[in-house]
Amino acid sequence: MWIYLNNKFVKDEDAVISVFDHGFLYGDGVYETLRSYGPHVFMQDQHLSRLFRSAEAIGLTIPISMKSLADILQEAMIRNEVGTDQRDAYLRITVSRGAGDIGLDPALCSSPTVVVMAKPLVPPASHLYETGVKLIVASTKRNLPSALSPQIKSTNFLNNIQAKREAIAAGAFDSILLNWEQHLTECTISNVFLVLDRTLRTPALECGLLDGITRMIVIQLARELAIRTDEGRYTVDDLFKADECFLTNTSMEIMPVTSVDRRAVGDGKPGPLTLKLREQFPAMRGRYGNMLHTR
Repeated sequence: MWIYLNNKFVKDEDAVISVFDHGFLYGDGVYETLRSYGPHVFMQDQHLSRLFRSAEAIGLTIPISMKSLADILQEAMIRNEVGTDQRDAYLRITVSRGAGDIGLDPALCSSPTVVVMAKPLVPPASHLYETGVKLIVASTKRNLPSALSPQIKSTNFLNNIQAKREAIAAGAFDSILLNWEQHLTECTISNVFLVLDRTLRTPALECGLLDGITRMIVIQLARELAIRTDEGRYTVDDLFKADECFLTNTSMEIMPVTSVDRRAVGDGKPGPLTLKLREQFPAMRGRYGNMLHTR
């Protein structure tokens, strides 16, 4: 695998960073994951803009322009023979504070570390879209937004990892995290939607969750299909009463949920609204043609 590391592409065995890198020492950095459909990087501008917003929020200057990063993504796909008509690409950009002496002062690091990886996208198994997935409600709570903004895609992922450990121990696909007020927020790497009282509902950003790009597309799609939508504050009881539930993120798109804490969601099968949105999602992707980039 070819990896972009600080101004050049190197083979994976040569892609090494210092043990003094503050990304390694303190989780001091930001990242973004993207995917391609064939050679087209999906919602590239939106993902890159969010990366730069995350960096700005922690006072980190990315030493590469947005346009240059877009070019690097293209080269990474070409070098690794992904992002083709036969093989979609999974892309990750990581920017850390860089190497510096031990200590929390960002000024100890003179230059950020930039890493770009491209590999084949491995989507969830197809049968999961037919059967739906099982979730649990994690005992781990979502970080307080006033302590660490969920809009920062930080490389410090311990909050999510603890919740993921709970899901693995329970034999579940993932965990839903609650906030400090016991309201639903999101899963470890995805946003969550539920259908209740014929309305598509998803936790509001104010509950403490990432403004997922696929989340935004699904809300827009639902409104265009004249489906009532609401962003609000919901509890576990609302989830247990829901007729349908599904997850969204860049790589898996729309994933049906059919069980939460061993309790069936609706009739225990992917619901009609979930299936309708899944069916319409590819067409919606095409509508965002001006946001798909290729060379």
